[in-house]
Amino acid sequence: MSGSRVSMQVGNDGVAIITISNPPVNSLAVPIIAGIKEKYDEAMKRSDVKAIVITGENGKFSGGFDINVFEKVHKTGDLSIMPDVSVDLVVNTIEDARKPSVAAIQGLALGGGLELAMGCHARVSAPGAQLGLPELSLGVIPGFGGTQRLPRLLGLHKAVEIMLSSKPITSEEGMKLGLIDAIAPPQELLKVACMWALDISEGRKPFVRSLHMSNKLGSLAKAQNVLMKARQKAKQTARNMPQHQACLDVIEEGILRGGYAGVLKEASVFKELVLTDTAKGLVHSFFAQRMTSKVPGVTDVGLKPRHIKKVAVIGGGLMGSGIATALLLSNIHVVLKEVNADFLAKGIKSIQGNVRGLVTRGKLVQDKAEKALLSLRGVLDYSEFKDVDMVIEAVVENVPLKQTIFSDLEKVCPPDCILATNTSTIDLNLVGERTNSQNRIIGAHFFSPAHVMPLLEIVRTNKTSAQVILDLIAVGKTIKKVPVVVGNCTGFAVNRAFFPYNQSAHLLANLGVDIFRIDKVISDFGLPMGPFQLQDLAGYGVALAVGKEFCAAFPDRTFSSPLVELLVKNGRNGRNNGRGYYLYEKGSKPKPDLSVLTIIEESRRLTNIMPGGKPISVSDQEILEMILFPVVNEACRVLDEGVVVRASDLDVASVLGMSFPSYRGGLVFWADTVGASHIYDCLKKWSNLYGNFFKPSQFLEERTSKGLLLSAPAPPSSSRSRL
Repeated sequence: MSGSRVSMQVGNDGVAIITISNPPVNSLAVPIIAGIKEKYDEAMKRSDVKAIVITGENGKFSGGFDINVFEKVHKTGDLSIMPDVSVDLVVNTIEDARKPSVAAIQGLALGGGLELAMGCHARVSAPGAQLGLPELSLGVIPGFGGTQRLPRLLGLHKAVEIMLSSKPITSEEGMKLGLIDAIAPPQELLKVACMWALDISEGRKPFVRSLHMSNKLGSLAKAQNVLMKARQKAKQTARNMPQHQACLDVIEEGILRGGYAGVLKEASVFKELVLTDTAKGLVHSFFAQRMTSKVPGVTDVGLKPRHIKKVAVIGGGLMGSGIATALLLSNIHVVLKEVNADFLAKGIKSIQGNVRGLVTRGKLVQDKAEKALLSLRGVLDYSEFKDVDMVIEAVVENVPLKQTIFSDLEKVCPPDCILATNTSTIDLNLVGERTNSQNRIIGAHFFSPAHVMPLLEIVRTNKTSAQVILDLIAVGKTIKKVPVVVGNCTGFAVNRAFFPYNQSAHLLANLGVDIFRIDKVISDFGLPMGPFQLQDLAGYGVALAVGKEFCAAFPDRTFSSPLVELLVKNGRNGRNNGRGYYLYEKGSKPKPDLSVLTIIEESRRLTNIMPGGKPISVSDQEILEMILFPVVNEACRVLDEGVVVRASDLDVASVLGMSFPSYRGGLVFWADTVGASHIYDCLKKWSNLYGNFFKPSQFLEERTSKGLLLSAPAPPSSSRSRL
């Protein structure tokens, strides 16, 4: 809490300015909350204070309640750590005080910060401030009265939308809706806020207590209709997450029984939600994501990232065009190289389609789109590579081709140019084998579609320099990706850990389990779709190629199924041609294709692994565990080999790269909630029944025997690290 304080200055006009200072976002830590109350108590007692303005230092109002407190509660289970802010500070001290308060907002007022501002009697903001209540994204609900005041200030429909989406609005929109009373330039903000506060104090402006307002809530019937529709939508978009329905319950309580009753229920429900697995998982995800860019030996040795202005992308296919799009949208000049004019034209057309698609969906304004496309240049040779800061190769997974490209790059690029490959499986040492530049060769593994998916897997070898790693971390942040640094092995971290996912699904299918039931179990767990529908989406060529890579790399623990080859032989290619495990018709949802069952029967006949020739009998829970426990098992090997810096990096990668549900905290965090001993016992049992595919890893066995969490750091003496 060094440098954190709450200060107060009383002007000659009789306005006390209370300033929150807790860098970087003025979060409402427990001592800060106590400091605000202390300054308010002092202001109320002083005869020279007529009104109060509350603001934040360094261009920000407040980013909200200190989330570190949640983490402490999760570790201790002690709810008494949570301060009683809603009634004690916001209602009693601020809103019901005899002297008026005005919030002077700039930069951001999020979560508890906005709730604090809504407890004031007016709000004056600088232009462009971000206002929002993102608490549901952390598994809880607004806890400082936000569920009651936001609907009363700007109307129920919009308030529900803001809370359930966790997305902020600007101060300009807030003023149109009634959340903000006035907008003033930053240099005039305090002056305008002070005048407003005096106007309230002296009766020229109304003394508005938002908790007592009801005119914007509408009729009871209309309000309940809004809440009913919101409940239905939340059931579809927020499955398995209790906070959305709880938030709507609390809002309804305030509509039926009044704002103060709603605040009391809010405080009670908030404390219940803090201790749920959902909150634990989402808070873990929040902190884990912020840890990924801290890499020992790279980010802590005093190096500074170089500014990357111009990047060459080799290959304009699906991945190359997506990578180029991501760079262009972040004001980085791109040189796109292809082998012939036709391929180059297709690549440029794909990039244009990506950018204009964002405009159509309202995610990018037209001016920015046109500016981005002006920074793209297409070439057929290396003549434009003489001044690039980085090259990202994104051609097909062919080792000799990549080796030739990197050998050429070494000759034509500047000596400090970063040489990156987007390979998803190939050993980076092989890629750079014919060069003398191993220290600047690095993996930049994007996930498809590259301009949308948020994960960037940064793959380093033992020879990659710390400067190059740091530079790529910085580029990742610039293009709004979450960078995760990993070691060099087949599949790296994410694909390596998840290769058993499809294989276990195929193993179950060949043991007689209904594939559509498998998909439903997995989607009910929280992934966007099951393994078979995902295979339809990705295409069978990818499945066959990747499957061969992993079978060759880890022959002792893979399951090879003939099913995909049989599907291809039958003329199916998933979504690409409208027929796979599912039927794909334009304008309708995928439907199970029952004619695929005869092909599955043929696969079962060829593998001949069903005990006694009969399908196995399993519960939905067993299906879930037989699909995901082998993934956890491989993740244990990834941890054991030091492929990731820390277990939480694999959690982040699983969420952002494989869409593992964030509210379960990520793969390793979820496994720890299930328990290593249960996972080990199940895998041991299945390995005895069905073979080595399920054989528990040494790491899992050791953690089970010692009663340790899978996420616990490895002992200092461990010499297995690849990083």
